[in-house]
Amino acid sequence: MGHRVIQWGTGNVGFHSLRHIIRHPELELVGVHAHNPDKNGKDAARLCGLSEDTGIQATNDVDALLALQADVVVYTVKGETRPHEVIPELERILSSGTHVASTSMISFVYPAWADSALREPLEKACKEGNSTFYVNGVDPGFSGDVLPLAALQLADQVDEVRVQELCDYSTYEDPEFTGVSFGFGRTADYTPPIAYPGVLRGAWGGMVQMMADRIGVELDEIRESFERCYTGEAFDTPMMHVPRDTCAAVRFQLEGMAHGRTVVVTEHVNRLSDSIAPEWPQPPEGRRGVHRCIVTGNPSVQLECFLRGEDGDHNTGGVQATAMRVINAIPAVCDHGPGLVSTL
Repeated sequence: MGHRVIQWGTGNVGFHSLRHIIRHPELELVGVHAHNPDKNGKDAARLCGLSEDTGIQATNDVDALLALQADVVVYTVKGETRPHEVIPELERILSSGTHVASTSMISFVYPAWADSALREPLEKACKEGNSTFYVNGVDPGFSGDVLPLAALQLADQVDEVRVQELCDYSTYEDPEFTGVSFGFGRTADYTPPIAYPGVLRGAWGGMVQMMADRIGVELDEIRESFERCYTGEAFDTPMMHVPRDTCAAVRFQLEGMAHGRTVVVTEHVNRLSDSIAPEWPQPPEGRRGVHRCIVTGNPSVQLECFLRGEDGDHNTGGVQATAMRVINAIPAVCDHGPGLVSTL
């Protein structure tokens, strides 16, 4: 058996992460943390839809979990809305000497970008525990680091690096977080959390800054933009009921500017129906989602990534891939020196 792993969080991403860890021949699941008291005492397999019990029961006893002396915690808790709880929890894990591979706290995709009030306690914890903290996913994450790093190997005279997520979110059954955050199903007088100044920059700006630093461009600023499109007719989706005259698509961009022009851009277009805002960028015909990197240069390069889950759905594939992005990084995280690390 390989690395000893604790799964921390059993929600949207944690459900799939737990399935992959249990099935993985080189990982040993030794513990599961669940915040929900209704999940405590339940076998890990039951929490992720598998039929064969593992003998590992979920608990919210942090001391008992850390006493297991696992190699790594796979941390998939939704932390962006409650950093005052999550940062102390991560401090405790890291200072115990346990590495963390996380899909949570996405500003740490590029640790230098993260707010110092969040970053400094974790740096101290890593030093105390001789541990490593790595955050990634699909977007932010893979689409903004691996895809452009690959594309740039084929390009010269680069004018712009653009990363896109163009996805139909209608089957993404996460209305409480993603739905609310993006403002889906809400009228124009509702301001979704990601529309407030600085929120997009805090979450996705690290991808822009990382790539600018990687290619040696000093940015003058990172500009935010956010748009919504509304439906004229009510309709239903697996995510939610979408009333008439409410938001059914969003588009946002972060533009890294240098010398008066864009040089690094991350762009999202997320719809609840492919008929909404047809003039906005679309996935290729026959696809309901794409993660795309376009490097405009000489030559120009375009790479596209399509995800499909074990149930055939592209959004399930995105959640599974988010989990696998950090699960597959476990050996590298455990072998790395202590501190906060990025893909670079």
